[in-house]
Parts: sequence; C-alpha cells; structure tokens
Amino acid sequence: MDLEELGWDPFFETHFELYKEKGFLPARIAVEEWNLYIAYSELGELTGKVTGRFRHNARSRSDFPAVGDWVAVKGNKKTKKMTIHGVLPRKSKFSRKVATTDDRVTDEQVISANIDTVFLVVALDADFNMRRIERYLSLVQESGSRLVVVLNKTDLCDNVEDYLKEVKSITSGIPIHPVSALKKEGLEQLRTYLPAGQTVTLVGSSGVGKSTLINSLLGEERQAVGEVREKNGKGRHITVKRELIMIPGEGMFIDNPGMRSVTLWGEEGGLEKTFEDIVELAHQCKFKDCQHKTEPGCAIKQALADGTLDKKRYENYLRMQRELRILARKREQRARVR
Repeated sequence: MDLEELGWDPFFETHFELYKEKGFLPARIAVEEWNLYIAYSELGELTGKVTGRFRHNARSRSDFPAVGDWVAVKGNKKTKKMTIHGVLPRKSKFSRKVATTDDRVTDEQVISANIDTVFLVVALDADFNMRRIERYLSLVQESGSRLVVVLNKTDLCDNVEDYLKEVKSITSGIPIHPVSALKKEGLEQLRTYLPAGQTVTLVGSSGVGKSTLINSLLGEERQAVGEVREKNGKGRHITVKRELIMIPGEGMFIDNPGMRSVTLWGEEGGLEKTFEDIVELAHQCKFKDCQHKTEPGCAIKQALADGTLDKKRYENYLRMQRELRILARKREQRARVR
C-alpha cells in the first residue's frame, strides 16, 4: 500500500525518524476491536496488538492507538502479523469524555485521529434536534479539523430550506450541504473533501445515514444499513465498530458508530466558537464581570427579552459551560494524582 495515499506526509515523516533508525515500519490503524488492531502498511494489511511495554507505559486510554493513528510496528510480511511499539503524534483528533472506574476523574476517548475533515451528519427527519447539533458542533470544534455539516435525508423532508436556514443561524462560516444519500443526490459536493490522501470522519447520532452515505460515495454496499422505523422516523443502529475505509482513487472515510451520549471533552474554546453570538453579547454588557442575572446594562438579558437570543440556545450554552468547567476540575484532580 502507498503510504501517501494513506495520508502519510512530512509531519509524520519527521516524527518517525527515531523509529526508523531502530528498524520500525509505519502503519496506519484501520480497525480497533477488543485490543486487537488491523493496520495498513507497505507490507499490506497487518493484524496485531500493542507490546507489553507499551501497555505498561500507557497512562490513560488516550495513549492507546485509535482508528486513523500512525503507529510504529514490527511487521511480518508472510504471517501478516505485527506488534505495535509506539503511536506517532496526532495532527488532529476527535475525542469525547468517558468515565473511569474512579468516579472522581474522567478520561479521554479518542474516537478518530489524524482527520482532515469532520462530516457532522444530521438527518432531516423526526430526530432533528438543534440542541444536539450545538453539542456536536462544540465537540467537533475541538478536533483541529475542518468542519462540514451534512444535512441528510432531503428525500424525506418537504421543507429543506427551512431546516437549512435554521442550521445556518448557528453555524457561521461552516459549509452546509443538503444531500440524500439514499437517492445519491448532492454527493458530488462532498467529493471535493476527498482527494487522495485526505481523511474524513463521519459523526452523528445513530440512524442519520452515515453508512448509507459511505456506500453511496463508494458505489457499493460496503457498510450494513438498517431500515427507517415508521413510528419515529429514526434509522436503526447498525455500525458497531470504527473503521478506516479507502475509496479507490480518492481519500478515506472513518465510519463511526452512532453516539448515544455526546459527552464533551476539551477546553471552552470549542464552546465559544459554537456560541459566538452569546460570547459577543457578553462583551457588550455594562460590567465586565456581569453574571447576566440582576446586573443593569446586561446585553444577554436584553437579547433574551427582545427575542434576538433564543432562550433554549442560551440555556444549552450554560449547561455545556458548566459541564466543561466540571470536567476541567476533574482533569486537575487527575493531574495531581499523577
């Protein structure tokens, strides 16, 4: 396999020098399942695990390889086996918070790594939820990747323009593409993000049509898909593992299982990007330390009163802000424990 087609570039080449001197080979993680990994390399597809030393030295879950990671391996061309000795620094990553056995601390789950573009897939059906979209946006903003919103299932929607206008109101400057993966409509605009060597990861709730979208772009039924339930319009949860999928002559997809819980990870920067309107209003308050409660000259209170700021949007912002601040305290606790 050609490394450049897998996304290899000077960034990884530089960080691999020390491994190269010791006789290791680079490989990119394609599948991770129960601590067993499948990776693509110049030797082809390899299967194996991390070494005992690697496992001993790992300090958290995020130290282990994730789909999309470049790793240093010892590989056998005949047996197609490998051992993973190290993970190269990540150019980008999409992560969420996971609980640990100790309720007082939390850990980071890297869902996919070294991604160029994140497709946030939203279904225009009964499961459409603006507050959930805001949560996803804040999570993705922390990834370090380009963000694209894909409004799928236009074939099931009679008022696409209304939904498009609604999503545009909270996604300033972010590309939005209405498509029908099932009908293969609007897909050419998505191919512009998939030149050779580029990696796109798909995120979104269960049943929004991520696997159908991949199948349509691949031109084959590669990923299993489920029928939409008639009662609630939701698709069935089918994808059960993360996987790096190559498109012949083009880039790569990382398909992800639908996320039942969108738990935030990171700093408040992603939140501020998602809620730029609220941050700007706060700067307009009379007092710099305004709590937006009883203070005179509060721009937030005024915007809520005159309807220029949606109350539910503001409440969601406060909820997510509290969540991130609690997370920050727990991460500080964990740092002290170490």
